Amino acid sequence: MTTATVAAQPDLVRRAWARLRWTGWVAVAAGSAVIFAAVGFLLPVFVPAEDHEAVALLNAPMVLAALAAGGALLNRFFGRYARSTLAWLVEGRVPTPREHTRTLQLALHSAKAIAAVWAAFGAAIVLVNTLAQSWEAAVIVGATAWLGAETTCALFYLAAERELRPITAAALAVRGPSGVVAPGVRVRLFAAWLLGTGVPLLGIAAVAGLASADPTADGGAVAAAVLFLAGVGSVTGLLATLFAAKAIAHPVRAVRTGLARIAEGELDTAVAVDDASEVGLLQAGFNRMADGLRERERIRDLFGRQVGEEVARAALRNGTRLGGEERLVGALYVDLLGSTSMALAMPPTEVVRVLNRFFRVVVEAVEAEGGFVNKFEGDAALCVFGAPVPREDPAGDAMRCARALAAGLAREVPEVDFGIGISAGIAVAGNVGAERRFEYTVIGDPVNEAARLAELAKERPDRVLASEAALSRAEPGESAAWSLTESALLRGRSAATGVARPLG
Repeated sequence: MTTATVAAQPDLVRRAWARLRWTGWVAVAAGSAVIFAAVGFLLPVFVPAEDHEAVALLNAPMVLAALAAGGALLNRFFGRYARSTLAWLVEGRVPTPREHTRTLQLALHSAKAIAAVWAAFGAAIVLVNTLAQSWEAAVIVGATAWLGAETTCALFYLAAERELRPITAAALAVRGPSGVVAPGVRVRLFAAWLLGTGVPLLGIAAVAGLASADPTADGGAVAAAVLFLAGVGSVTGLLATLFAAKAIAHPVRAVRTGLARIAEGELDTAVAVDDASEVGLLQAGFNRMADGLRERERIRDLFGRQVGEEVARAALRNGTRLGGEERLVGALYVDLLGSTSMALAMPPTEVVRVLNRFFRVVVEAVEAEGGFVNKFEGDAALCVFGAPVPREDPAGDAMRCARALAAGLAREVPEVDFGIGISAGIAVAGNVGAERRFEYTVIGDPVNEAARLAELAKERPDRVLASEAALSRAEPGESAAWSLTESALLRGRSAATGVARPLG
């Protein structure tokens, strides 16, 4: 995914570069300290005492000069590389694919640049010691340079990867990760193991092996060298493990927190994608999952608004097969009176506004009694009680809703007239249509009877009529609020229907 614009963030780049330089110098200082300490502890084991001063005087200035020169070169040349890599962020534009990849690998390239400087320094110092001193001194100094280089590079990479997370997040916000670009979890853990366990153990084994082969070796010096290597391994290993653990634990903790928030219903949750390894893929995967859940909830909400919450829940629970089942339902049909003349007398937008107010009252009244609006039919609505969720008293629910609805319409939409018909009985409720397009509906005599009673109710003063079938099926508490007053021959029927009106 690529955004159209990117905000310019020169301050972010300046802060990151300043932190990166500070981290580099701290790592180099740590590596230098390891070199000086290692020479002090290892030199007595392998180099005669009379040569110690000469070796120290030869190498100490070289180490300091090399570190100063190497730091200056890194600051200049790698600084130029970093500025060209992050130019897109300073200028506020979308990075090119090359800039994007280089940005995500900036910590790795930094570590590689430092490793190259240390390699050149190590080769030079070994050569000088071989020519000016002895091969034993060259081996010792070269080994300590290697130990210092590894300490510097590993600590710097793990620290730089963390310091550059804001820039990594900015790059991944522009274009999501399509794969692993930076060293992953395995490489980071291996670097921590190598720094804290592998090299120190190798050094201890080398000291022990060479000391055992040399009968003149000083036992105290050997013990001191072993303790030094063990100490270096413990300290640097702890630091490397902490950095590696935080680099993994921080995004995992963020994802875990995000999952907890989603479980609580906060579907707008997202986590920052600030890692270019498989950890970043995990973060991006979480965000895609959250997007999918939000989309699903949006569709569910729209689906529920289209067909009713109960129908939506039933569809999600039971699937979308065609067909239906017989249910005892209460049917309520409400129809506007004079909608044709209203459409002629009013602008279309005003007609729609009135219809929306009318249907809002209908929906609120029906849902308050546990029913759902099955269909909006122009200026009429079919409302059902007892399907898809069974009700103990669907007929009574429909009749009670009709009384409340009549009062609500007269109070909130006084400019319209209406008729309300109620019936109850056995009907078939289910999905009707084709496999690719269907709707949930209720088919049966109660629906037809309710629609015919709504037509008749338009001619009655109270505008509400219920069938004798509904009255007989309603619980006594609701049926007592109605009175069976007449019989009427409804349109399309051959026998008269008993008709009840609400009392009062």
